[in-house]
Amino acid sequence: MPVGRRLTIVVTVGLLMAAVIAVAGQGATRAREAYSRAIELETQGNNPAALSLLWEAAGLAPRDADIQNRLGEALERIGALDAAVAAYRLAVSERPAFRKASNNLILALVKTGQAQEAVQRARALVALAPDDPDRYFTLGLAQSEQDVTDAIESFRRVLALAPRHTLARYNLALVLKRTDRLQEALDELGSALAIEPRPEAYYTRGVIYWHLGDLDRATTALGDAVAAEPRFAEAYETLGSVLKAKRDWPGAAAALRRAIALRPDLPAAHYTLGQILQMNGDESAARTELAEAERLRTHARLEQEATMWTAAGTQKLDSGDLAGALELFERATALNDTYAPAHYQKGRTLQRLGQHEASRRAFARAAALNPSLVAPREP
Repeated sequence: MPVGRRLTIVVTVGLLMAAVIAVAGQGATRAREAYSRAIELETQGNNPAALSLLWEAAGLAPRDADIQNRLGEALERIGALDAAVAAYRLAVSERPAFRKASNNLILALVKTGQAQEAVQRARALVALAPDDPDRYFTLGLAQSEQDVTDAIESFRRVLALAPRHTLARYNLALVLKRTDRLQEALDELGSALAIEPRPEAYYTRGVIYWHLGDLDRATTALGDAVAAEPRFAEAYETLGSVLKAKRDWPGAAAALRRAIALRPDLPAAHYTLGQILQMNGDESAARTELAEAERLRTHARLEQEATMWTAAGTQKLDSGDLAGALELFERATALNDTYAPAHYQKGRTLQRLGQHEASRRAFARAAALNPSLVAPREP
């Protein structure tokens, strides 16, 4: 081969490699930009927009363990547990020593009914450091859904290694509560609260007293919970139910209205308030609250279904099945046209299909529903 031709081939290959590296670098940069913006949105409480950006970042950088772990956490929050497990698995496979991702994977496996694998993974971590109380704590959490006797033993092992491990003591109390060993659970909660007055410990104490029929102590404990965390909506909701059982209608209504002010999306709070208003003869207000409770239940069901279709569609998008992804995103938007992440992911798919006008419409709909979902730059 002539020298000049060989030189031309070498230069051409070099240019192609440089182009590939440049494109990969641009993808990594865009992934990190989306990831950073997602974290910012999460701190602002805009989780739907954050999830969309994490999906995008994970597609651009599928081997980035930090992005995959954060995506798994976002998916877990919305109940897309199978997709969360897949994200955590990727994070752990890319960085086996990533403890947070490993713990997240173990606990997500428990939630998806794969407790046996979860326990195996947790035992392997304990075997590597048998004097680490946090590893025993993770093992106890994994065992809680499989073998409560083993879980109790693991939590007690944590406390032998670290007597002031309040989360272990609190979770031990939860396991004891589930096995109806209520007095033992109360004793553990008392010990935990003596170390650290955590609002969830007060809350669980209140729930146990409620189940025991001790409404006065339940009221006190739930009052302590909201005093420790004034934005604890679920504690206000439960306090409203306890005060309803005590026939303290004004107190119950006030607690439930506070829960609704903090979390307007709590259907049970609206429903219980509607019942109280009915008993007080305020039929019009009662109908409003009961109707809102039913609306919220329906909306939550449709949003959950739309989320599942969107998660499945995103997996197809990342695997390159654009037609399959588009079909699933269209199912999601047909179920719930107000679910912004589905429109955003649909826009990404249409963009990659070259359907730019349809892509712009999908992105515009996403932005109208959630202004933080700005269309990504076209590659």
